[in-house]
Amino acid sequence: MTSVNLPRYHQLLLPTMRSVSELGGSASIVEIMETVIKREGFSDAQQSGLHRNGPDTEIGYRLAWARTVLKGMGLLTNSSRGVWTLTEDGTALLASPAATDLQLSEQIAELRGRYLTDLRAARNAKSSRDEHDEEEPDDAESSAEPHWKEQLLEQLMSIAPDAFERLARRLLREAGFGSVKVTGGSGDGGIDGLGIYQLGLMSFRVFFQCKRYRGSVSPSAVRDFRGAMAGRGDKGLLITTGTFTADANKEATRDGAPPIDLIDGDRLCDLLKKYDLGVRTATRTVEDVSVDTTFFSDI
Repeated sequence: MTSVNLPRYHQLLLPTMRSVSELGGSASIVEIMETVIKREGFSDAQQSGLHRNGPDTEIGYRLAWARTVLKGMGLLTNSSRGVWTLTEDGTALLASPAATDLQLSEQIAELRGRYLTDLRAARNAKSSRDEHDEEEPDDAESSAEPHWKEQLLEQLMSIAPDAFERLARRLLREAGFGSVKVTGGSGDGGIDGLGIYQLGLMSFRVFFQCKRYRGSVSPSAVRDFRGAMAGRGDKGLLITTGTFTADANKEATRDGAPPIDLIDGDRLCDLLKKYDLGVRTATRTVEDVSVDTTFFSDI
């Protein structure tokens, strides 16, 4: 685990809620992370520190836990499109203008305690506790989603560089790009490939670059990619298995410079799942069985 000093996930509950509130009551994961990082003043080292050996960053991992627990507490909810929204209870909690951060943190701590107590009680009722259930959720994710994404990212890190570029080409084709070519090589100038994206009656040349990173991509990488595109095209797509620092996201949309679209490891996993590229999704049917006591009383 990273040695970079960071707040525990429960210390990020209120900053996460504040960030979603500042963003209008709903926000994407990237927006939440950027706003929390800015609010808390996390350094580049704190942003880049890996969880265990990666590929996830520690700050991303802890913020994922914060969102998960806030959802369990009924203060946040999320859509299938990855948009997180304050619930009515969450909005009401933040609504008191007289409440200090300390008072809000105490209220959240109380709600968190109730949530964890109820969670343990539910696990006990199902008689399915193991050694992981005895601890608070600091070191393991409760949902299955991070597990498959971590496994997928590790797989992507293990394949050959040219295979990763070919996968990016396949992904772009599945997403609607035409004439996709891999140009990677010693003379590519930082460009791994290009494709033509058709939008209605218009088409755009889009250059892409693939970076297999464990950790965060810095703004200098975005600037270098933009420099490699100079005079060749105005649209760029930077794909990584890692994450992008807040400054890298700002650099990608800097005023006066050609915009660069960023795809981080989390979104890359979602896209591979969407287009069935190396990810199989099986639908399971779960039965909820209950006893109808009125049936027996009417016999």
